[in-house]
Amino acid sequence: MTPIDFHLNPRSGISYNTQLIQQVRQAIRFGRLRPGDQLPSVREVVSRVAVNPNTVLKAYRDLEHSGLVVTKTGIGTFVAESAPSPVDPNRYESLRKDLAKWVVSARRAGMDDPTIMDLVELVLREMSKRGVA
Repeated sequence: MTPIDFHLNPRSGISYNTQLIQQVRQAIRFGRLRPGDQLPSVREVVSRVAVNPNTVLKAYRDLEHSGLVVTKTGIGTFVAESAPSPVDPNRYESLRKDLAKWVVSARRAGMDDPTIMDLVELVLREMSKRGVA
């Protein structure tokens, strides 16, 4: 099993290319992918999620331009040694549990997922404007 298992949501309103990029970034951020780990080949991704190969190539190219991955011709695409360190697993798990409880509360209050995401983005922007760390 690979450290990343791509999934695409055709109803999200987010391009498949962007979804792939986000999933790689998250896998790196939360330690499922580490420097030196190989990403699935374009062929593997295409066979698993039925997406156009050019979409995967573009996502991998964009990740390379951002410095998160490196492509070794004929060998594959790997997480760059300079990729950011993952979040501390203990802190991550604690915060994930807190967030999951909050999401349950938000759903019980009648919010759907897009509304929840909008609320999180709004709060993040507000906190950023106020300089809250």
